[in-house]
Amino acid sequence: MITKRTALRAIAACAVVAGAFAPLGSAQAQTKLKWAHVYEVSEPYHKWSVWAGDEIKKRTNGRYEVQVFPASSLGKESDINQGLTLGTVDIILTGASFAGRTYPPLAVTYFPFIFRDADHMLKYGKSDVFKELTKGYDEKSGNHVTALTYYGARHVTSAAARPITKPEDMKGLKIRVPDAPAYIAFPKSLGANPTPIAFAEVYLALQNGTVDAQENPLPTIEAKKFYEVQKNISLTGHIIDSLLTVVSGQTWAKLSAEDKKIFTEVMEEAGDKAGREIAASELRLVDEFKKKGNNVIVVDKNAFREAVLKTTKPTDQGYRQQDYDRIVNIK
Repeated sequence: MITKRTALRAIAACAVVAGAFAPLGSAQAQTKLKWAHVYEVSEPYHKWSVWAGDEIKKRTNGRYEVQVFPASSLGKESDINQGLTLGTVDIILTGASFAGRTYPPLAVTYFPFIFRDADHMLKYGKSDVFKELTKGYDEKSGNHVTALTYYGARHVTSAAARPITKPEDMKGLKIRVPDAPAYIAFPKSLGANPTPIAFAEVYLALQNGTVDAQENPLPTIEAKKFYEVQKNISLTGHIIDSLLTVVSGQTWAKLSAEDKKIFTEVMEEAGDKAGREIAASELRLVDEFKKKGNNVIVVDKNAFREAVLKTTKPTDQGYRQQDYDRIVNIK
């Protein structure tokens, strides 16, 4: 007669055997990856990061599950860059300005007015110089750049009492910049006082007058609602900005050649889709900001460029002149 205890032992033994012979794919489905960025859930960067995560899961037959953490929820931008090395995040969206802390030549794209327009920046993303710079970053950091996303032309916003119409208006302006050296050249060369403040803290700093101004692309000014606390928007376009999708070296090394191809293709596609949305929103936002009552100022960009180049050059900022020249001459 089979006792209750014997029956329970038999059931437990069957469970162990069943587990031992479970398909390998079911274990692989538990590979969870963390994708972090500092942008709002309303922004294209988040939407297309989520799409990329879903697409990676689909194309790898469920072997990878990607969870996206937006709006600095895993830390500010410097933190998530460090997280790649610490193993706390697997994938990030970041500016080359922050990645450039590990490999400074990569941040040359933040030298003011290096790009003519968005098209010039996108051509750079397909150029040999981009491949060489990202390879240098990969080798120095151990991480891997998979894609480039258009982030937008950066413009200056300022308080009602400080409209910026010409380079001289920047003198003495206390302007928030991201906490990365690459953003210093533009304001400093024009006599402004650059003040690094974390992205998540900018709105409050503008609202309480800690700083007079900030600079960001129009879609970011909209998403972060900076237009609510800054009357003036000066279309300086001093930096044509981009984001890099970076996979941690630890995560990248574990991927098969086939999965590396899938990750790269998906991330490039996501970057392209997000960039297209940003470019389209830039076109409509000038009129929308005017309707909201903001003072949108069209400036002479050449005057700003000449004023910057009078006082600083790429090598002053720690960049290589040959990288600058090659990028400027991309047609």
